[in-house]
Formats: sequence, C-alpha cells, structure tokens
Amino acid sequence: MDLDAVRTFVTAADAGRFQDAATELSVTQQAVSKRIATLEKNLGVRLFTRTSRGARLTIDGQAFLPHARDLLRTGERALASVRPGRRALRVDVIGRRLAPADLLRDFHRARPEVALDAVTLFDTDAAVDAVRSGTIDASIRAVTMPGQRFPDDIRSTRVLDEPIQLLTGPGHEFADARSIAPGDLAGHRIWMPGIVPGTEWAAYYDALAAAFGFTIEVTSPDFGVEPLLDTIADSRTLATLVGEQTRFAWPADHGLRRVVLRDPTPVYPHSLVWHRDNPHPALAAFREHLRSGRSGHSGTGTWTPS
Repeated sequence: MDLDAVRTFVTAADAGRFQDAATELSVTQQAVSKRIATLEKNLGVRLFTRTSRGARLTIDGQAFLPHARDLLRTGERALASVRPGRRALRVDVIGRRLAPADLLRDFHRARPEVALDAVTLFDTDAAVDAVRSGTIDASIRAVTMPGQRFPDDIRSTRVLDEPIQLLTGPGHEFADARSIAPGDLAGHRIWMPGIVPGTEWAAYYDALAAAFGFTIEVTSPDFGVEPLLDTIADSRTLATLVGEQTRFAWPADHGLRRVVLRDPTPVYPHSLVWHRDNPHPALAAFREHLRSGRSGHSGTGTWTPS
C-alpha cells in the first residue's frame, strides 16, 4: 500500500479540508485529491464526501482511519529499525532461557531507554558472519582465544564464566549430594539430546567429558526441554548438565535436583563478539555494562577447555 497516499488520507481526515491537508503536507490541493482518488480506487470504496464545509469521512473512511494510523506507525517503526542511531541494538544469544539472555535482561534493567532486539542464531560461525555483515551488532558465545580464529575486524572479550551443574531426578545416586567432583561422573550416563555436532557448545561438552572421563549421550531425537526434564525426573541412571543460570521450571512432583560441581568447577566461557567498526551508539554502553559486571568465577579452582 502506498504510505504517502495513506498519510495524505489521515492528514485530510484530521484537517477536514483538502486545502489544509495540502498546506500541511507542502503539496498542491490537486496532489492531495489525486492521491486520495488513487487510494479510493485501490480500496474500491469512497473515503470522503465533499461538502460545502470541506471533506467529511464516509462510513468506509471512518472504518479505514484507525487502520491507516496503524499503517503509518508500523512504517515509522520499520524505518527506525534501520535508521542509524535509532534502531534497536541487535544482540544474538544462544538461547532465551540461558545465561546470555540474562546478561541482556540485566542491561535492559540498567538502561531501559535503550531499545533491544534479541535474536538466536544457530552457532558461532553464523553469529560471526552476522556480526561482519551488520545483520546483528553483537553476539554472546563461547569462542576460541582472540586471534586464533576470527578475522581482524572481529573483536571478542570474556564477559561471564558460568558454572556447570548436574541436574538429576530424585532417585538418582547423586540426588542428595550437596556437591560432587566432575571426576565422580565417570561411568555415569549424561544425557544431552540437544547437542548438535560442530557447534561451540558441542565442542565444550566434548572437551569436558574427555577431561573427566565420562561419556555424553546424544541418542534419541531432541523433543525440547519439557520431555528432557520428564525423562530425567523419572530416571535413576540418567542425568544432564546445565548452566547455573539456565532458567528451567518444572512441576513440583518432579523433584529435580541441581548438584554443584566443584574441585574443579567447570565453567562455560561466554564472550561478547562485535565488529570493531560497529557504529551503534548503544554498543559501547553494553560493553561497559558487561565489563563492570564481569563474573569472578574464573581462575583457581575452575576448569575451562584449553
């Protein structure tokens, strides 16, 4: 639909006279009449009735007016989404229930005036490609050390080291333990059907399993979080691994338990990735927010892949 014609219609409806609408739009009265006539032809209805006092909306015109205003607001939002300095800061997070989404929510609470747009891309490669193309402004991912993999125009910095926990049902051997060592998982079935080979999270858990001598099973289809939690709750042998800040909700009768891993504590290294020349004014504020809130979990007593 021609938004100039829609804008002319709304202006004429508010002004009540085509001449007044022409003055407000800085066009001729003939241009106003032509635009509205074209709009009426496209819609197949009359929008105005000419009177001695000006232009009065028909019943169809009255019905169309609120939708016309919505069209103009939608058009303005569409322009703002790509207008430099006005569009939302687009940040990729690995999942909306996971720790990176919490980092974005914390920033929103601290800076509610900053418009945000959270997206979820498939893996680090897709995220880096989107950062380079400008499709997104930043991504929060587990990445290799700076300089080992990324092009020169990509920057990254660690922003959160998130402890990994064991999630079990009430009948599991470790259900009542306050904490266990990662090495205690050797010989146990760690079930993670959502892992996709070739992703950064698959690489992390492969390294974790190899370091502490246990096996991660990815057999059976991934039907989502709820079926996974149902299965874990009913099993005496299956357990899974989750981030400390992963947001799960389950029925009270599931009795699921989060068991702390320590000596050492495996931590998942989340990094912020961005383009060195990204001009979005909110990106610097987001980076500073993450820097000031940097997690202290890393260091002595923790484990991350080499």
